[in-house]
Amino acid sequence: MRKRLLVIPALAALVTALFAAPADAAGGGVNDSSCRPGAAHPRPVVFLHGLGATSYEDLNFLQASVAAQGYCTYSPTYGAYPGFDLVGGLRPIADSAAEIKQFIDSVLAETGASQVDLVGHSEGGFQSLYVPKTQGIADRIGTVVAIAPPAHGTTFAGLTTLAYLFGQGERDLVGQALSTVGCAACDDLTVGGSAVATLDAGPIAQPGVHYTIITSRYDELVTPTETAFVREPGVVNEYVQDTCPFDPVGHIGEAYDLNVWHLVTNALDPAHATKFVCTAGSPG
Repeated sequence: MRKRLLVIPALAALVTALFAAPADAAGGGVNDSSCRPGAAHPRPVVFLHGLGATSYEDLNFLQASVAAQGYCTYSPTYGAYPGFDLVGGLRPIADSAAEIKQFIDSVLAETGASQVDLVGHSEGGFQSLYVPKTQGIADRIGTVVAIAPPAHGTTFAGLTTLAYLFGQGERDLVGQALSTVGCAACDDLTVGGSAVATLDAGPIAQPGVHYTIITSRYDELVTPTETAFVREPGVVNEYVQDTCPFDPVGHIGEAYDLNVWHLVTNALDPAHATKFVCTAGSPG
């Protein structure tokens, strides 16, 4: 399992290097404090990783691909307990949301932009919905693209397993963190969890924010898969297979799937959405 998962980002990085075509090269950057958004992409994009991951795992290759198209991109490691800085997303959802809000404010101050876009995967996808609703900053968010968020909670019992899957490079440290400080976010994200209850109390979509939710029919961890979707006016909900019917991609693979990458960039800039050739992602 581990070897297969590690091959996916390596292949994705190679494809990105070969085929990414910068649309506005003057504006692109990855966690670059000197990056200033260009006219084509005026909003910086903040990427939010999944449970047990960090800013350099999970969405880092998608972030690099988006940056290569001219966006200023940023990614925090959120939700890490003291002493376990390399294992993110374990703290309570509300604590992490406050941390993400501070990060967004710092990006806005640094770049001079008035809004950011959010792209999140798994727990990060949940946070991309939760933060605009609960942190009083919906007016600072332009677009949300949530990949496989457990928006209404998940029935997957072993949520702590996600920490091991996302924390590919630090599995021993993940185990130490879980045994020492636990996984409050895991409790928050189950059906009936406190964060899920907060998100689902009243409308999720905030006025003025554009939402796209992307998931796979074969996602084996956010289950049932329909739980990812927000059935509210103005929210675009799509399965990967609506566009690429033969893509067997699973939960972890969604972060590295080229079809998902295209859907994300089209959602970030729908006025310039492009058609693309479908590929087959990882079923794991």
